[in-house]
Amino acid sequence: MKKLLLLALLASVTALGQQPYKRVILLMGSRFEITVVASDSLQAAAWTDQAIAEITRIEKLISSWDPNSQTSEINRQAGISPVRVNEELFALIQRSLGISRLTDGAFDISYASMDRIWKFDGSMKAMPPADAVAASVARVGYQKIQLDPKTYSVFLQEPGMKIGFGGIGKGYAADRAKALLMAAGAPAGIINASGDLTTWGIPPGGKPWQVAITNPMDKTHAYGVVPVENRAVVTSGDYEKYVTLDGKRYTHIIDPRTGYPSRGILSVTIFAPKAELADALATSVFVMGLEAGLDRIEQLPGIDGIIVDEHGRLYTTRDIQIQRNR
Repeated sequence: MKKLLLLALLASVTALGQQPYKRVILLMGSRFEITVVASDSLQAAAWTDQAIAEITRIEKLISSWDPNSQTSEINRQAGISPVRVNEELFALIQRSLGISRLTDGAFDISYASMDRIWKFDGSMKAMPPADAVAASVARVGYQKIQLDPKTYSVFLQEPGMKIGFGGIGKGYAADRAKALLMAAGAPAGIINASGDLTTWGIPPGGKPWQVAITNPMDKTHAYGVVPVENRAVVTSGDYEKYVTLDGKRYTHIIDPRTGYPSRGILSVTIFAPKAELADALATSVFVMGLEAGLDRIEQLPGIDGIIVDEHGRLYTTRDIQIQRNR
């Protein structure tokens, strides 16, 4: 009995000695915040270094900017020949096409083929011509991406096609870093990849991680907080980049099916088991619109969402409970 009591006391002291350690670093062209709960700074630093190495490895695999990546080779061989890739990249592309089918093309990794005719740096003063918009998406279409599971090869059917992982890559990297840290023994933490956030474990204090839901009408304030335990949270919003033309506001989130900016929604927050899925769905629901997007989320097991429409009205799926700020 005394031995059990001593073990329990030691476990309690260890738990009390744990605290979160955070490091901020630029990875994949974005701000990453890596938080791990550890008993000392040396252990936290070692775990964080492992996470950074894993994220860097993934960036080299999926980057379309690195001429030596397998993704760049797929794009170079568009319309010419299939490219054999490793199993990890093949599986990511396979899952991406599955999300495209799930969202009726609102998510599409071949968006990288689009001509960038919309400018959100203040230089755009008029709507682009309709024929230019149509031409900008002429080579976009996930149906034109051929996969051969026997050889792990990827073929883009048309010359000029490109794939990119801007809508799913950071989420995937966050998931991989989380899995690595959990396997290494980190009891709790958060990987925040510029808003693509995934959590595990319970922080010191015994309560789940708390995630603030930004008010897109005033991003200096939050609607409230939502407790998040072993889940991912991703928000897509139009409050960062947009242009106003003829009195109408157009977001930087472009519908890959039409070439036009999405309208009617200010922000979408998705809660999912994986950051990869939450990342892809957040943008997809934004593109799909309020009714279709909310309906689609409700049909997916394990997925929850919060949508703020263009009038600032907040909609949530059934299982979401926000602790509102007063």
